[in-house]
Amino acid sequence: MGKTVKKQRPVNLDLTTIRFPLTAIASILHRVSGVITFVAIGILLWLLGLSLSSPEGFLQASAVMDSFIAKFIMWGILTALAYHIAGGIRHMMMDFGFLGETLETGKFSAQIAFGITVVLSILAGVLVW
Repeated sequence: MGKTVKKQRPVNLDLTTIRFPLTAIASILHRVSGVITFVAIGILLWLLGLSLSSPEGFLQASAVMDSFIAKFIMWGILTALAYHIAGGIRHMMMDFGFLGETLETGKFSAQIAFGITVVLSILAGVLVW
């Protein structure tokens, strides 16, 4: 009825010894960038609410955005959003059958997504600074 499972299976719990393929890294980073984008929505809504509350609130929000740390965080948010969009389009193209589901196609599309993210990240840096 049921399969017998080998009780003495090797277990590797040392994550530093595992080599993930590029496609797995791209997929994991897509999920991480989604979480970053989700958290960033709260930060950006707070900043928007502060800037729209009053003229003094706008000056406060403007002062917050003048700091290097705030600009760096904003650049990070925009970079995560850019990767999430590029990775999402990649996943959708595979789901709809526009890209083959072979390892070579997966590697190539992941490299394209990384390349697009680098370009958009540089543009975001120019925009923020």
